Amino acid sequence: MKKYLFFGGFFLLLFFLPLILAVNLEVQKTSSDEVMIIDLNEPAVFELSIKNNGATDEFMIYTFFGSGSLPEEKSTISSGQTKTIKFIVSPPYDVTKTGPAVFDYFIRGSDNSEYKGTLNAKVINLNEAFEIGSADFDPESNSVEIYIKNKINFNFENLDAEFSSNFFTLDKSFSLASKETKNFEITLDKEKFKQLTAGFYTLTAEITAEDIIADIEGVMKFAEKKSIITETEKQGFFVSTTTITKSNNGNLPEIVQTTVQKNIISRLFTSVNPSPDNVERNNSKIFYSWNRELKPGESLAVKIKTNWFLPLIFIILIIAIVIFVKEYAKTDLKIKKRVTFVKSKGGEFALKVSLLIDTRKPIENLLIVERIPPVLNLYKKVFGREIPTKIDEKSKKIEWQFKRLEAGEKRMINYVIYSKLGILGKFALPRTAGFYEKDGKLHEASSNQAFFLTEQKGN
Repeated sequence: MKKYLFFGGFFLLLFFLPLILAVNLEVQKTSSDEVMIIDLNEPAVFELSIKNNGATDEFMIYTFFGSGSLPEEKSTISSGQTKTIKFIVSPPYDVTKTGPAVFDYFIRGSDNSEYKGTLNAKVINLNEAFEIGSADFDPESNSVEIYIKNKINFNFENLDAEFSSNFFTLDKSFSLASKETKNFEITLDKEKFKQLTAGFYTLTAEITAEDIIADIEGVMKFAEKKSIITETEKQGFFVSTTTITKSNNGNLPEIVQTTVQKNIISRLFTSVNPSPDNVERNNSKIFYSWNRELKPGESLAVKIKTNWFLPLIFIILIIAIVIFVKEYAKTDLKIKKRVTFVKSKGGEFALKVSLLIDTRKPIENLLIVERIPPVLNLYKKVFGREIPTKIDEKSKKIEWQFKRLEAGEKRMINYVIYSKLGILGKFALPRTAGFYEKDGKLHEASSNQAFFLTEQKGN
């Protein structure tokens, strides 16, 4: 019986001895959000709080996950002591898949007994570390604020970023602490986006860290804004030009209407460009209208040109005709004078002068007085039907008398003048005078001025 109790106790000692001699540790992970950045080969850093509930010993921490870990040396932890150790695990050499990674780690004592625990980290590429975006803005905004956010628990030093979009470009160098967000305000050049419609646009950033480049994309909201600007410009007086320009300064397509009113008179002298879409008449008013859909940045310019010179000339012409008719109606006597060259037998210079006497109203005691230029002489042998009543050769004056002429009666007077001297150039004959009585009063009339031109003949 004693023999059996001895062997039983011996086997129990062999069974419990490894448990008594094994490491007795309490381990807590005090860090969070650990990441491994594949592009940069950045390891995950874990903070482990280790309490030794056993005997003082030297411990080594290791894992089979990744391409290496730190620290490589052993750490001494006294009995009852709690010690914080940074456990650094590098990404595996052949890792290509990103996402959560769960792996085992071990803490080994000097007797080769071990504590086994589990850690997890997020494996990412560099472009997954950032988020970019902007505040909303519209066509009237003078600036826009964009941001870049560090989404992970990692401090980035010396980042270079090139931001670009349909609205701007920006180059910046900066550092970004863990979970930090940096904002940048950018002044906008409205000419660059005046033709863009409202909606969502892509914001891109090329981030460079330690010579590794990551391309990031975000979204910008170009908020809706309606804005139609109307400008009217007027020029000229007699030729008046009105230009009406409507511009879409918003970021939504808009249908605009331009209406111009004219009356039935002014429309006759008005031209428009471009041609109107519709012309309507309401009594004496004429309405021209244009309807267009304007995209952002587009404009419609309507030019209306009214030429008042044409009606002005027309009115002046009518007034002149009226005045002429009135004056003509007042004229009792009209004398029309005309000269023509005639051939003479002796080759002298000779002119035939014709006077047409035209009466508008009955007149009495008409005296026609004609003066001959000093260089010319009267040829007495040639007269028309009307023979002069008096010829004064000394003063070179010829007179015809008519006792009475009825309204509408006409008389033709002809005579010839000549010169034995050669005459060159352009000359004017004196006006013919007419003196007559009407209603007991003496009146006077004169003819038009007749000209003649002579040129030297070649040998």
